Amino acid sequence: MLNDLTSRDQRMMFGLVTMVHLADSKEQLDSDTESILSVGCKHLCQLSVLRWQQQDGLGTVLPYGLRRIEALRTLTTESTAVLIPFRAQEILQPGGIYYGQNAVSGNMIVADRRKLLNGNSFRLGVSGSGKSFSAKEEIASVALSTDDDILILEPESEFGLLTEALGGEVIQISAASATHLNAMDMDKSYGDERNPLIEKSEFILSLFEQLVGAGGVSAQEKSILDRCVYEVYKEYLAADCVGEPPTLKDLYRVLLRQPEPAAKGLALSSELFITGSLNTFAQPTNVDTKDRIISYDIRELGEQLLPVGMLVTLDAIFNRVIQNWKKGRTTWVFADEIYLLFRYEYSANFLYKLWKRIRKYNGLMTGITQNLDELLRSDTARLMLANSEFLVLLNQSATDREELAKLLNISETQLSYITNVAAGCGLLRCAGNIVPFENFFPQNTKLYQLMTTKPSEAMRQLL
Repeated sequence: MLNDLTSRDQRMMFGLVTMVHLADSKEQLDSDTESILSVGCKHLCQLSVLRWQQQDGLGTVLPYGLRRIEALRTLTTESTAVLIPFRAQEILQPGGIYYGQNAVSGNMIVADRRKLLNGNSFRLGVSGSGKSFSAKEEIASVALSTDDDILILEPESEFGLLTEALGGEVIQISAASATHLNAMDMDKSYGDERNPLIEKSEFILSLFEQLVGAGGVSAQEKSILDRCVYEVYKEYLAADCVGEPPTLKDLYRVLLRQPEPAAKGLALSSELFITGSLNTFAQPTNVDTKDRIISYDIRELGEQLLPVGMLVTLDAIFNRVIQNWKKGRTTWVFADEIYLLFRYEYSANFLYKLWKRIRKYNGLMTGITQNLDELLRSDTARLMLANSEFLVLLNQSATDREELAKLLNISETQLSYITNVAAGCGLLRCAGNIVPFENFFPQNTKLYQLMTTKPSEAMRQLL
């Protein structure tokens, strides 16, 4: 002990362990006492029965904070630590949302993403691990316990029933749909504190680069586009952004009036998406985009229209986030199957910009995906993942576990909580703290029926 104190930086502690055990009869109590003494002796641990001190022993173990037994033993700090069985990280933030139970201690996990330095989040896991269900739980909690706005970008039509049940609106977007979003929608709140037309012009340039395709837009064509954008918005800005904003069809007509051959080339390259069969984003918006809860359903967008559709939808979401910020409202944005956004250069860049800037606009982004391997191929996605303070990691495949362990410094013990576990169980990373959790939702509820994505249960709900 002297060597521990002088050479190993140990401290001398005084400790007392008092244990009470109960039985239904004196005979059973004596038998249990003998068993406990025998087990303790087997493990080289000396136990003593309190003679004539039973009441003092009971007073010591009850949670009064008093010690009635006058017996102490000297221990080093290393030895004392063995006697402390509860060593579990807890997350319990006032005013937060319930995310499950701590798998170690059994206590509730309550977190408030709005109080984190960066409240952006990812939900990652294999198919059937409970990603979408977990996101729907969070959406329901936010909708019922706050006045915050909720915007959902979903490519699989999984959030519609819950959105409608919470009083929100589902906007179905496709080439054949009667629903239209005007890609050139703009009000005076658009963008940052700068001239709204500057940011809108940047967006139109990105949109045309996506429309034109692999060749991109030349410097000459960018100048022509910028000139035409200013011309097409001239009257709308003069009216203080009141009335119907222009559409891509208006921009198309202005392009055709330009003297340069390059302008007519731009018009021809974008004709399919403006006056052709895929013109769903070239018409005036005919749905209410001011609802508190909105689900943008892009499932029916074809392969040709999907890149443009995601870019236009992200722009509409970003515009709404900034409008809410100027009103002092918080906006939660959920992007299901977020790996799809990283397939295309311009939607990936727009998403990255939104991910970095949304915090200053009082917004919170959530990305949901099972294709972690595909997500991690993008350097942009890796940066977003590493810089998100709130992560929900559900059951992972072997290759994904290895990548996550390296990226997030997850230990072998912690990895066991995302290896072959039940749906709704995994690891939660909040502000650098990693806590194993389990979350079993009662199935005999209306809310469960609205949130489940199991094929058999979802089909029963539709029927």
